[in-house]
Amino acid sequence: MGRRQSNTAQLAIIGGGPAGMMAALAAAQAGIAPLLLERGPRLGRKLAISGQGRCNLTNKVDLAGFLAAFGPSGAFLRNAFHRYFVDDLCAFFERRGVALEVERGGRVFPRAQSAEVVVAALAAALEEGGVEVHVRARVLALEAERGGDWMLTVGTASAGARPLRAGAVIVATGGVSYPQTGSMGDGYGWARDVGHRLVPPRPALVPVVTAERMPPPCRQLNLRNVRLRLMINGRVTAEPFGELFFTRDGLGGPIVLSLSRAIGAALEAGARVELALDFKPALDDRQLDARLRRELDRHGGAGAPRRVLATLVPRALVEPLLRQWGVDPARRGAEVTRAERERLAALLRGLRFKVTGLRPIEEAIMTAGGVACDEIDPRTMASRRAPGLYFAGEVIDIDAETGGFNLQAAFTTGWVAGQAAAEALGARNRGREGDDRGAQ
Repeated sequence: MGRRQSNTAQLAIIGGGPAGMMAALAAAQAGIAPLLLERGPRLGRKLAISGQGRCNLTNKVDLAGFLAAFGPSGAFLRNAFHRYFVDDLCAFFERRGVALEVERGGRVFPRAQSAEVVVAALAAALEEGGVEVHVRARVLALEAERGGDWMLTVGTASAGARPLRAGAVIVATGGVSYPQTGSMGDGYGWARDVGHRLVPPRPALVPVVTAERMPPPCRQLNLRNVRLRLMINGRVTAEPFGELFFTRDGLGGPIVLSLSRAIGAALEAGARVELALDFKPALDDRQLDARLRRELDRHGGAGAPRRVLATLVPRALVEPLLRQWGVDPARRGAEVTRAERERLAALLRGLRFKVTGLRPIEEAIMTAGGVACDEIDPRTMASRRAPGLYFAGEVIDIDAETGGFNLQAAFTTGWVAGQAAAEALGARNRGREGDDRGAQ
């Protein structure tokens, strides 16, 4: 990597994440020699920690389900998904020796349960494709030149700042979430400089802050198969099912992240936002009441409330829920009244949290906002403002719920941008060759 220090490149790709790597592979396959520039010490740093280190690559839902996961920005991706989609991505990795498996909800993971095998497969493909890669190469400036070329100023530790002229540029720099992985928002400034409109960046897929805080022992819990109701101004608007955990100041986990976009919008609008945690979503109200009566009969001696709760929730939650239930823990099972039993059922069915905010954007898995979709050609990812400039991945104003959708969008937009840039450069080169022959 970083084999030469030429001052020219056919195609410069800025950002070594999933979008940038796939753009480089698509361009190389189309016959253009790309130069991939990554500001950090290695490729795929954010990809390597995705999915809690397991890497949820994509999802097996159909196209309609995929587009729905992106909300309003789904329409922008329709054309791109028709060109490079789930089966294409899965086939790419399987050809590279990465066995895949499908989990609940259609989520696709590497069978090795390791994001590192995904990064390694991409790096190997780049090497085999002859893609020139420079790490620790930060692009300090990007300017359009007359004649359609682009001038980059690239800073490296070994050579200092140097100029680089490229026939085209793909910006795949990501957003501003997880800045420790290199996502510093560099692409936003370059887009603005050439006249692009930016949708203000904001956190997406991020934990929420609540007024109620669970005690420290609860923060080690990973609750599975629970349901979370989102209530905006008292009205239930979503009820995802899955996993969550308690954080120092609120709630996190997949089903919380999936609601964070709607929660952020509601808070910005000044709405009252609450979450209700259902510990027993598999039981209807009648079944839950029968279960409580059985447990109270079974543990009927003194101290029944604590023992009953221990059969219903993880041990760390027993004392916090016992306090909220408000019964004397020394009571016998037969002494628990019907009203108290109903109060416990309500607590198990809907432990309430008032949402006061979102965690900072630096902690978000994804950045919402970015380069406005209506200023990018959805067929090519080309800028509508500056010829020879393309965008791919999280730098664009696209974001989806959890489940592999965002990574698929990064790979897809990268592939489309890389192929389109290569085709445009090829046509441009053929035109110049024709002009040269005509001049002779």
